[in-house]
Amino acid sequence: MIRVMIVDDHPMWREGVARDLGGRGYDVCATAADVASAVKIALATRPDVVVMDLQLGAGSGVDATREITTALPDTRVLVLSASAEQDDVLAAVKNGASGYLVKSASLDEFDDAVRRTAEGDAVFSAGLAGLLLGEYRRLDATTGPEVPHLTDRETEVLRLVARGLTAKQIATRLVLSHRTVENHVQNTLRKLQLHNRAELVRYAIENGLDE
Repeated sequence: MIRVMIVDDHPMWREGVARDLGGRGYDVCATAADVASAVKIALATRPDVVVMDLQLGAGSGVDATREITTALPDTRVLVLSASAEQDDVLAAVKNGASGYLVKSASLDEFDDAVRRTAEGDAVFSAGLAGLLLGEYRRLDATTGPEVPHLTDRETEVLRLVARGLTAKQIATRLVLSHRTVENHVQNTLRKLQLHNRAELVRYAIENGLDE
């Protein structure tokens, strides 16, 4: 059972999300309303996934995300926010978020996002991957797309992972087997000394990978 923690400063929303996830078979092991308690409780409970709002009263979910993922590398953060602004998406990803979902998402989309986040995928609401690609292009113009030590195929797979595609979707697009795609992902993680797909997304942004 996937253990989930909910961080949101609105009690009714927080309780509603916890109830919805509990009804879908998740173990909602904790909730929190602000940055300090979110970090403290996460360290105590060590959830698999933290569902994180960005606006936490006087604090920021970005700060909580950074502190939690730094202290707990195996815990993944899925941002659930009303904002779809590019700056918010980029700030969340650069500070450790594995994915970003807007609050207008359906319960089925939310369920899928939490499960995929727990599995290590980078998950984004429709359209947000395009925001990331826009940032890749901007960075590409100033830093260049050089990715050290990767083959062309590994770089191609990395770009698709960074766009939020699953291994199955990448396999279909590139006409490869699922196992071959997973091998490319694992080889890329090893070569870049990274730990999961979320870190691959951050690497792509920082190095200006284009589509």
